[in-house]
Amino acid sequence: MDKFRITSGLRRRILVVEDELINREILGNILSPVYETAFAENGQEAWQLLHDEGDGFSLVLLDLIMPLMDGFELLKKIKNDDALKSIPVIVMTSEKEAEVQCIRNGAVDFIKKPYDMPEVILARCERTIELYEDKSIIRSVERDSLTGLYSKDMFFEYVKRIDSYNMSPSMDAIVLDIEHFRLINEMFGRKEGDKLLSFTAELIRSEYEGTAAIACRAEGDTFFIYCEHSDVSIDIAMAVQTKLASVSDEKKVKLRIGIYENVDKNIDAETRFDRAKLACDRIRGDYSKSFACYSDELHQRSIYQERLISDIDKGIAREEFQVFFQPKYDISGDVPRMKSAEALIRWFHPELGRVSPGDFIPLFENNGLITRLDNYVWNKVAACIREWKDRYGISIPVSVNVSRVDIYDPSFEDKLMTLLRDNSLSTEDILLEITESAYSENAKKLIEVTTSLRKRGFKIEMDDFGAGYSSLHMLTELPIDVIKMDMKFVQNLEKDEKSVRLIELIMDIARFLQVPVVAEGVENEGQLSRLKALGCTIIQGFYFSKPVPADEFIALCEKRS
Repeated sequence: MDKFRITSGLRRRILVVEDELINREILGNILSPVYETAFAENGQEAWQLLHDEGDGFSLVLLDLIMPLMDGFELLKKIKNDDALKSIPVIVMTSEKEAEVQCIRNGAVDFIKKPYDMPEVILARCERTIELYEDKSIIRSVERDSLTGLYSKDMFFEYVKRIDSYNMSPSMDAIVLDIEHFRLINEMFGRKEGDKLLSFTAELIRSEYEGTAAIACRAEGDTFFIYCEHSDVSIDIAMAVQTKLASVSDEKKVKLRIGIYENVDKNIDAETRFDRAKLACDRIRGDYSKSFACYSDELHQRSIYQERLISDIDKGIAREEFQVFFQPKYDISGDVPRMKSAEALIRWFHPELGRVSPGDFIPLFENNGLITRLDNYVWNKVAACIREWKDRYGISIPVSVNVSRVDIYDPSFEDKLMTLLRDNSLSTEDILLEITESAYSENAKKLIEVTTSLRKRGFKIEMDDFGAGYSSLHMLTELPIDVIKMDMKFVQNLEKDEKSVRLIELIMDIARFLQVPVVAEGVENEGQLSRLKALGCTIIQGFYFSKPVPADEFIALCEKRS
């Protein structure tokens, strides 16, 4: 048995709480050659011993079914006592149903009844004691310091234990994520953000009280929950969302909830929560939905997206990406006049066919790959403008999209200036479209960059205006030259009077700011006439031209001339 001795030379003390004399004797014979052992016949006796000399115990071995005070109650009392909660507790039980509840209440391991071989029991005790020797370190490893929930590593360790001991056939993996938490931090401060995280954790604890569930703060504003599957799994998670929203109205807090129901226990725990996170991310930015469930369809879409991510570099190198141009027309006069154009990217994949921009642009924005594509587009556009000037004597400004990821690139402005210099162009030739949603990511940075760009001579177009909730506040600070209203207003123009009123409001704002408005997505004469009557003077859409390749676009330009 020497191989189980702790090498420090100090014999650690173990408290055995067991009402059966024969079991106390068995455990005493196993443990006493290695550890000092104390015994209690019930929870009350153990509680008194712990209070008298709690600091002297390195471990508690706890039976569950006992008179006077059972093991469930004693475990809760230990873990709710600041002086005792750092003492690890191993539960001794033959009841599978009790194991998840005990883990949730703070047990660190189990010893099955009838007892395992002596070597197995000693190994479990030694491993646990060594792990908990430095209580300050184990606290930082086991618990998130801000919320008190499990750390991510410890959470996954307990998920594995639950799978090993729990006979429940069905478990759910749940991910909770706070929408636009970074914006909340910026608007209200880091301290308020931390309070929000702590309050969210407290709601998770209270709502899942009495259920077979464990939770952790996985990272930042993301929480993981592992619980037995039931018909109310979604309802409990939604209750957290409802209560959080009701007490944080000023901050407009919304939780996104992703659920992987009836998890496949043959895959590792990390992958299960990746699947729940995939469902959670599916509703990012969609304020009409609070939760989404993982499905095989979502899994196939994930595989498809991974394919797109892996193929972007090859696609750029092989020029599978093609730049199309859609003209913008000035309709202020009697005859529409082409004023400028927007560069739009299309992907013609050799195996997948034509890939929708709605599939790859948001995907590349979320993982940072969009900067590679943006640089590719900017270079292609600059080369086209230069060719049109030299070959056809045509000079027409082209707007290019700037993603929020580009804004964070410290070399962003230098790249643009180098692009102009290499192609002998000016800031009048390339216009910059920045989506309104970029403001919600980092308002201060966006204002700083756009101010600098305008000083260099660039014109800034705010794209998708009205799609977000920060528009009016943004307009008081953000320097812009053009407002490009979200195309949903145009699509609903002929059937929804509210859209008409909103367009009138946008036109009033534009007149106050003394900037023009571009309406995109115009498809018919009725929309065109209504927009002109409302005072909109720049139109983009299929009514005049769909996006076309460079050679077709130059033909349109020559026709215009």
